[in-house]
Amino acid sequence: MLLPRVFPTLLVNGIGAIKTIQFDHPTYIGDPINAARIFNANEVDELALLDKRATAEQRIISLELVSKISDECFMPLTVGGGVKNLEDVRRLINAGAEKVAINSQAMRHPEFVREAAKEFGSTTIVVSIDVRKMKDGSYQVFTNEGLKETGKEPVSVAQEMDAMGAGEIFLNSIDRDGTMQGYDIALTGKVSAAVNVPVIACGGAGTLEHIRAAIYEGGASAATAGSMFVFQGRKRAVLINFPSRAELEELFSKALEGSAVTKVE
Repeated sequence: MLLPRVFPTLLVNGIGAIKTIQFDHPTYIGDPINAARIFNANEVDELALLDKRATAEQRIISLELVSKISDECFMPLTVGGGVKNLEDVRRLINAGAEKVAINSQAMRHPEFVREAAKEFGSTTIVVSIDVRKMKDGSYQVFTNEGLKETGKEPVSVAQEMDAMGAGEIFLNSIDRDGTMQGYDIALTGKVSAAVNVPVIACGGAGTLEHIRAAIYEGGASAATAGSMFVFQGRKRAVLINFPSRAELEELFSKALEGSAVTKVE
């Protein structure tokens, strides 16, 4: 069975792993290399590694950290944080990243996405879009750790990034981040229906059913989670975990009939 992509996202602040709630209240959860090792032992198919403070601190995510995780863990890495030019993309690829996520710079200079896709290939370039739901029910794209409103709405931004050559859209709900109350299915559905590239749902996963809903109700091509895979129990004790392939197969087998998931031998 070919399963939809489900993978963890590790947030870092320099060289330490953290987890946030609605992009705030960072909690230190330990050494990201150790967390990546545990995910690797659990046969995770891929991993996203994002430095949330890199842009604000005018730096790129630690190349040493990317290199160490790439050397020790046999999984494709999507890496982002502070990427602002083609040389940054090149350095991250050389350090071991398979895909590079671009966030603030893509919002400021959309043409940069076209340049990066032309230079390194669309499959290498992921555009990360952080979204808040406003009081009037509309959605707005934010940058700078969710503090700066761009005045743009996510569907049009996603369509523009698609046209610029982005290989994937990493769609993050700021309101759902770390809440473990489920993805924003309405947001995911709007963006997924509007673009021709895969959309990765992020923000809010707390159960396997939430992941299933993001894909089969929200139309996402993949789902990623942070808190769900690093915390355990009501008190959110740090315990790196990931569902087994058997659990994922059981989850998605319930929705296979009539869906877009393909069975393979």
